[in-house]
Amino acid sequence: MKLVSCKHLQKIKRHLKKLYGTKTLDHLFERFYMTVGRYGIGMPPIPKPHKWTEKDTLLITYANSITSDEEAPLVTLNRFCNKHLQGLIKTVHILPFFPWSSDDGFSIIDYRQVDKEYGTWQDIEALSKNFSLMVDLVLNHCSAQSNWFRDYLIGIDPARRYFIELDPNTDVSSVTRPRTSPLLTKATTRYGETHVWTTFSEDQVDLNWKNPDVLFEFIDILFQYIHHGARIIRLDAVAYAWKELGTSCIHLEEVHELVKLLRAILETVAPNVWLITETNVPHEENIAYFGNGDEAQIVYNFTLAPLILHTLLNGNAEKLTTWAAGLKPPPRGCTFLNFTASHDGIGVRPLEGLVSDKELKALIKHVEKRGGAVSYKANSDGSKSPYELNTTYFSALDIPEDSDLGIQRFLCSQAIALAFRGIPASYIHSLLGTANDIEAAKETGIPRRINRHIWDKKNLELRLKNESSTQSKIFKAYKQLLQKRTHEPAFHPEAEQIIHTSSPGLFIVERIALGQKRHVLCTFNCTAKSQSLPASLLGDIFKKQTTLHDIITGKRQKANGKGLTLKPYQALWLIPDRA
Repeated sequence: MKLVSCKHLQKIKRHLKKLYGTKTLDHLFERFYMTVGRYGIGMPPIPKPHKWTEKDTLLITYANSITSDEEAPLVTLNRFCNKHLQGLIKTVHILPFFPWSSDDGFSIIDYRQVDKEYGTWQDIEALSKNFSLMVDLVLNHCSAQSNWFRDYLIGIDPARRYFIELDPNTDVSSVTRPRTSPLLTKATTRYGETHVWTTFSEDQVDLNWKNPDVLFEFIDILFQYIHHGARIIRLDAVAYAWKELGTSCIHLEEVHELVKLLRAILETVAPNVWLITETNVPHEENIAYFGNGDEAQIVYNFTLAPLILHTLLNGNAEKLTTWAAGLKPPPRGCTFLNFTASHDGIGVRPLEGLVSDKELKALIKHVEKRGGAVSYKANSDGSKSPYELNTTYFSALDIPEDSDLGIQRFLCSQAIALAFRGIPASYIHSLLGTANDIEAAKETGIPRRINRHIWDKKNLELRLKNESSTQSKIFKAYKQLLQKRTHEPAFHPEAEQIIHTSSPGLFIVERIALGQKRHVLCTFNCTAKSQSLPASLLGDIFKKQTTLHDIITGKRQKANGKGLTLKPYQALWLIPDRA
């Protein structure tokens, strides 16, 4: 690593001062230099900062989403991606692949090791040579079975000060809860019984970021991930990282200062590495993590997933249209990560203020009818409210009585997300059209397992070869969407986006290539009936052109005096005909 800029060094000093005061500032800055120095030899060459393009697409997957008896899961994943996704996917986000004790990887025992069940650091590096790599920095909590927590219990420095102790009678009613489990968990240390802060579960013990030793543990871990090939760092549950009694303990000013510090550190030592924050909250809270362009370069577009689902289930795009039309562009140098599904299911908090209680209940009822479940969060008044839908996106949109129409509805949802301004991310189980794994959820008692099916490689490959299977139909069509998208300059993450209004059944977004006159009109029939795209709208965008070209299929689309007819759940990405 090489320290590249005095300007960035001053930023680091400023953020350290705001978080930890002036008394230890010189000492902390010296520690920072020493930490960088540990990776000064043998660090891969760090190229200059690069910008995203329309070719930036992302795959979200567990290390063991596809397994084989013949090799480690990370090797299998690399082979599968190389075989099927080269040129279609640029970045692979491997969800936590470290030794863990619960929450399918997000309760980490050892941040510096690859779980032997998955493979080795060499396997991670091999994948990073074929794809850009995104890695989780799980900084709010660690496993109760970690060495850190063990050292805390027996009183060994520095970890004996890594956690937050509280009297169980402390008033914590103002603390925002993403779960219904107790906030405090009993622990027995060499000094006696105490209670520790556990935001997400009793096995996930929150770390004390007021202690700079915790900061430097994670700076060292961050550098190790970069050393092994990480080019995007996902800050998991970062909103909860800093605690201050008497506050909500979410989105505190110190959290934003921490994100700014990590951004400044990366700009100093690894300027080609991007930060993305994971904050599953309403939109205005979520986009605050862009800061003034000085926090995360990428923020998840959490509202998109539940709103597209609501749109297609109701056959009405009015709310999606209104929300999208009011969506402000991110600050310069920042962008959204657009997705419809992830390992966590579908968060519904981002729907707050966008749909009514009645509509939310209907959405939940539909998901439960399809075999899904709903997770809740605890409120300060003792009540609980919906937090997340546990379902695969495909099962939520499937139509059992007409499977082909269900597939078309699902593909329409993915085409909408791919057309939005930003970087698109596809969950592996969306890419493969995986149905709800109800058995796994029942066997383990973990509702989220419904969305985390583990495919046997041989079985999966057989299904992909069988053209009549759901997996083959979806995978083939999805790959076509990705292929067409990555070659279209109007889908650059920063290309202009204009939302058009038509009939309630249509969602229409126009993308305009940077510095070009090239327009792509992305139109989506969100209903089970044919819909007409008005001739007046086509005339405004394409002037007198009546024969258009659909990028997705490569087919001509002929408009008449009434406009253009879209079949049920049809998606069209239209440009003037090339002929």
